[in-house]
Amino acid sequence: MPDYRKTKIACYLGFVTQAIAANFAPLLFLKFHNDYGISLGNIALISTVYFFTQLLIDLFCAKFVDRIGYRISIVVSEVCSAAGLIGLAFLPELLPNAFAGILISVTVYAMGCGLIEVLVSPIIEACPFENKESTMSLLHSFYCWGCVGTIVISTLFFKLFGMDSWRWLSVIWALIPAVNIYNFATCPIVPIVEEGQGMGARQLGKKPLFWVSICLMVCAGASELSMAQWASAYAEAALGLSKAFGDLMGPCMFAVTMGISRIIYGKYGEKLDLMKFMLGSGALCVVCYLMASLSANPVIGLIGCILCGFSVGIMWPGTISVSSKAFPAGGTAMFALLAMAGDLGGSIGPAIVGRVTQFAGDDIRAGMGVGLIFPIVLIVMLVIMGKKRQG
Repeated sequence: MPDYRKTKIACYLGFVTQAIAANFAPLLFLKFHNDYGISLGNIALISTVYFFTQLLIDLFCAKFVDRIGYRISIVVSEVCSAAGLIGLAFLPELLPNAFAGILISVTVYAMGCGLIEVLVSPIIEACPFENKESTMSLLHSFYCWGCVGTIVISTLFFKLFGMDSWRWLSVIWALIPAVNIYNFATCPIVPIVEEGQGMGARQLGKKPLFWVSICLMVCAGASELSMAQWASAYAEAALGLSKAFGDLMGPCMFAVTMGISRIIYGKYGEKLDLMKFMLGSGALCVVCYLMASLSANPVIGLIGCILCGFSVGIMWPGTISVSSKAFPAGGTAMFALLAMAGDLGGSIGPAIVGRVTQFAGDDIRAGMGVGLIFPIVLIVMLVIMGKKRQG
C-alpha cells in the first residue's frame, strides 16, 4: 500500500517553498535599492518578472507537462526554486550588473514556483483521500503559514544578525526546496487522469461553465492579492503605523487569518457546503474592503485589512475544488489554466489599486474602494455557477 502521507508532506513543503520565493525578495527591496543603486522603478520590475514568469509557466504546463510526466516536472520545480534562491545570494555580486543577477535568480525560482502552483493541487486531487475539498483547503493553508514563517523568521534573523547577512538567509531558505527534491523523487504520485484521457484547453474553452471558473479564479486572485500586496503600505500610510509594525499587522496578520480560514474548512469541510462557505466569504470580503476604504477610524480599517485574509482564504482552493467536480476529466490543462487565471488576477488587482491610489493623490483608501469590485464579481460568478450546476 503506497504511503500517501509522504506525498502530502512533499506537497505541503512545495507550497512553503512558493511562499518563501514570493515573500523573501520583497523584504530586501530597500536593501537592493541602497546597496546596488537600483532605482525604485526597476525594483518594482522584480515582482512583475516573478508573476509574469509564473504566467508563462502556467501556459507551458497546459501543453507539455502530461508529455514530460508529473514526477520529473515537480522535481524540476524544486531544483529551480533552490537554484534561484542560492543564485539570489551570489549572482548580484558575481555579475557586472547586480540587477541582472537579481532578475536571473527571480526568473529561475519563479519557474519553479509556477510548476509548483500548477502541479501540487492535481497531485493531491489524484491521491485517494476521503474528503478532497477539505484536503485541498488544508494544503493551501501551508502557503499562508509559509508566508507568516518567511516574514517572521526573516525579521528575527535580520534583528539578530543584521540586514547584511541576508545572503546567508537566502541559502538557508534554499534548503527547504533542496530537501523536497528527495521527497518528490520518492513519494507515490498518481496521474490525475489516465494518459490521453484529459481534456485539452480547446475542449475546456468550449464549456461555458469553465469560463465561469476562470472568472472566479481571476477574482479570487485579485481579491486576495490586492489587499495582501498593499496591506503593508495601507497600514503605514493610511493608519500611521511604523514599517516593522505595519508589516506584522498588515501582510503577516492577513496571512494568519487566511491560513485559519483554510484550516477551518480543512478540518470541518465535510460538514460544510463549499458553495455557501464561498458565498459567505465573498460577502465578508466586500465588508472588509468597505471597512478599509471608508472608515476614518484606523482600528476599524486595520480590522478590515486583517479580516480580509479570512474572507479570501477559501476562494482559491475552493474554486479549484468546485472546478474539479464540474470537470473530473479536466486534467493538467484545467489546473494550469486556473492557476494562470489566479496569477492574472493577482497581477492586475494590485496594479489597479496602485494606479487608482496614484490618481487619487496617493490616497490608498480610494484604491481599496476600487478593489471592492473583485469580491462583488466573485459573488455574481458563484451565483451563476450554482444555478448552472442545479440546472
